[in-house]
Amino acid sequence: MKNDDVCEVPFSDEEKVNRLKLEVFNQNTLEVSKIFKALSDDTRIKIAYALTIEPELCVCDVANIVGSTTATASHHLRLLRNMGLAKYRKEGKMVFYSLNDEHVRQLIQIAFTHQEEVKQRG
Repeated sequence: MKNDDVCEVPFSDEEKVNRLKLEVFNQNTLEVSKIFKALSDDTRIKIAYALTIEPELCVCDVANIVGSTTATASHHLRLLRNMGLAKYRKEGKMVFYSLNDEHVRQLIQIAFTHQEEVKQRG
């Protein structure tokens, strides 16, 4: 079987490769990969997506939305908070979560927009 998705000639643009190696290795890719890892869980992406629609939700509402216990929802929300993707505030005995900032909201919305476009292209 022929691999038509691999270069047939071993050639590399040295100038481009060296420039990009420097750029790539000067970025904190490990921390960025942790963001995507946190969002790669189906329950957490559901929670994050819900928070793009409703800017603030209490833990009990999140649990009901994703169909989990409050303990499970709290665990996922805590992980999102620890990753810097969500923040919380306490009001009496209630705890409310929201996305940490506009960048997080945009990241999630772009991912869902992209998924819809891929689906439409077939």
